[in-house]
Amino acid sequence: MKKTLSALAIAAALMCGSCYGPNKTWNNLHDWNGKVTDSKWGNEAVFLGLNIIPVYGVCYLADILIFNSIEFWKGEGK
Repeated sequence: MKKTLSALAIAAALMCGSCYGPNKTWNNLHDWNGKVTDSKWGNEAVFLGLNIIPVYGVCYLADILIFNSIEFWKGEGK
């Protein structure tokens, strides 16, 4: 039990870094999804489709692991 709590505490500390980045890829996808159709129901259908086929998850993961890291190490991160 103590090992599990320690592992969770370490994982939480690692996930709460100071540079979380602008997440531009995910934000661009989100903005596009809001304007893809003229209907809010159409946008919702696209949103659900992009979550069933994990496009949102892949974009967010790419932002976290790749793009935000590149911006951070180039000195452009917030």
